[in-house]
Amino acid sequence: MTAPRSVLVSLEDTPWYHCVCRCVRRAFLCGEDRFSGQNFDHRRGWIVERIQQLATLFAIDVAAYAVMSNHYHIVVRIDRGRALDWSMEEVLRRWTALFTGPLLVTRYLSESRGSMSQAEIAKVGELAAVYRERLHDLSWFMRTLNEHIARRANAEDGVKGRFWEGRFKSQALLDEKALLAAMAYVDLNPVRAGLAETPETSDYTSIQERVVGLPEETGSETGSRETATVKDPDTVLDGERLRPEAETQILPQAPLMPFDATAR
Repeated sequence: MTAPRSVLVSLEDTPWYHCVCRCVRRAFLCGEDRFSGQNFDHRRGWIVERIQQLATLFAIDVAAYAVMSNHYHIVVRIDRGRALDWSMEEVLRRWTALFTGPLLVTRYLSESRGSMSQAEIAKVGELAAVYRERLHDLSWFMRTLNEHIARRANAEDGVKGRFWEGRFKSQALLDEKALLAAMAYVDLNPVRAGLAETPETSDYTSIQERVVGLPEETGSETGSRETATVKDPDTVLDGERLRPEAETQILPQAPLMPFDATAR
């Protein structure tokens, strides 16, 4: 029986987590399908791109990742203190970069803020408090990542239904030794699977990004083709409408979390 995410993620114990998410039926929906001969490697680039975009908006740093043909790994650090330091306006701007938000928030962020009543501004403050919590919430980070990829892939295939097999799995990393072991495990995934000879030649991994940088085409292949096929771009997550691909494609991408120069 699965445990609730609130039990698995405890910032009082550690801000570091290793997460894994698999495609439905463990099919090769992000790699080469041996049965049909179709190649979906470009979707691995979508995942890398989205991870980097979300890292610019959430108070969550990415330390390592590896995107395989039917699953991906990611090691993150949740920075609650950073989220608490953001102003209300910054919280609202970060959230509405991903979600459309209610009309009150739109008015608050526009020139019409001066005409709003105190009751309306107070309501915006309540919404900002909710968004602030979500912007350092691992579940919201992962669901926003996965929903985006599922929507793009389904639009490209012209189908509906599940893309991911279920909730992501997370493992708390309680000390530096566990963190380094998890990062090494993640970065060496393609080598262990026989997909690359060395870590730096393994595509769509954080170790390759650290050594040679991101490839210029990451996330861009087939983008215009699939975007044109989306019939209903808005997806609702707990009452919030996720912005369509055309609006979020321009979001900047955050670099990987640097190593601490003072660490052993």
